[in-house]
Amino acid sequence: MIQRYSRPEMRAIWTDENKLRIWLQIELLAGEALVEEGVVPKPDFAKMKAGADACFGDLKALVERQKELEKTLNHDVIGFTTAVAEKINDRASRWLHFGLTSSDIIDTAFAVQMVQSADLLLADVEKLRQSIARRAKEHKLTPCIGRSHGIHAEPTTFGLKLALMYDEFGRAEERLQRAREAAAVGKLSGAVGTSAHLSPKVEESVCEKLGIRPAPIATQVIPRDLHAEFMNALALAGASIERWAVEFRHLQRTEVLEAEEPFTKGQKGSSAMPHKRNPITWERLTGLARVLRANAMAALENVALWHERDISHSSVERIIFPDSCTLLDYMFGLLIRLMDGLNVYPENMKKNLGLSLGMWNSQTVLLALIRKGLTREEAYELVQRAAMKTWEVKHAGRDDADFVAQLTSDPEIAKHFKPGELEKLCSLDFHLKEVESRFKKLGL
Repeated sequence: MIQRYSRPEMRAIWTDENKLRIWLQIELLAGEALVEEGVVPKPDFAKMKAGADACFGDLKALVERQKELEKTLNHDVIGFTTAVAEKINDRASRWLHFGLTSSDIIDTAFAVQMVQSADLLLADVEKLRQSIARRAKEHKLTPCIGRSHGIHAEPTTFGLKLALMYDEFGRAEERLQRAREAAAVGKLSGAVGTSAHLSPKVEESVCEKLGIRPAPIATQVIPRDLHAEFMNALALAGASIERWAVEFRHLQRTEVLEAEEPFTKGQKGSSAMPHKRNPITWERLTGLARVLRANAMAALENVALWHERDISHSSVERIIFPDSCTLLDYMFGLLIRLMDGLNVYPENMKKNLGLSLGMWNSQTVLLALIRKGLTREEAYELVQRAAMKTWEVKHAGRDDADFVAQLTSDPEIAKHFKPGELEKLCSLDFHLKEVESRFKKLGL
């Protein structure tokens, strides 16, 4: 399912064709550098390049031949070098892979693939934040109740909710950028990282032309804490997606219904109940975020390798990196669609604000009484008493339950306020007066 719906550009990065294309590019760049070093004769390199160009011209055939050879050789890189050598078809092929070990090619190409994936994910986040910003500004002053522990707290605006979302994905963007930089590390330093058979200048030349930097030191492999950092950035982005999926799932509940994911023409909500409009896409995002976290844990497990290298990480990475990059790209695409088409119901927000009978003003009154000279304990007791009486009236089924009415009818409270003062304090305007400043801080 993920492969079907994620972007073709992301899927293409993790194909065998792209992997072998990068492998071949690294081999050629190394050969080119060895010509400059005076190791490889120019005529031999020309023959190598001609054979490589034939491979570039039909990467699908190269993949097929490499896989065919691998069945016997049981080694993917040797299968690759053998297939390329066949195309060179000359003794000049002896210079292919000269002084290199398999991980020089695999890890350096892997870095390029991670950078390519990060660039697409960063483009996703930028597009997502644009969508969120548009909806946030649209509902900048749309009042709704804020909730703590799931219980009505104080008023906020739906725009402020979305501004918070915008800011959170700004941090996700920063983490992905840092992860891109962390992952952009290659190495061509040989079997245990000593550069015994290949000059460090070759490594520097190849990495520079690939747009990555050489590892300052490595073993046979690039240290896997860098890869774990990359995967954790993806998992954190997924966690932020889940955080907002949970928020909007709650807001879509029948008894809340302040926002709802798009329900398209012809869509069905339930096989048994035709009336249902379920938050299925938000739930899908919630579930998929768990996969990203599990893959990040696997990447952490890959950090501890034996000595200068073992291959316990290799089989894991062949699964978790393509899956996580493709998955997060898919999740971002879903989230962009959801935000663009999100149904928002301001009238329900207004109705829900009224459910707590004005008691969201309790802190405002508490602080006003403190300013008038009461201790915090005295003020708290008075305001809580009025709130509890309001709930009692409500639960008794009466229609006259109102927090402000309870406050003004309590002589111990009312004596501290001038006529009309409490009513003026207990207003939405009081709570929303700094909304504009919050938006300005975010550049919205």
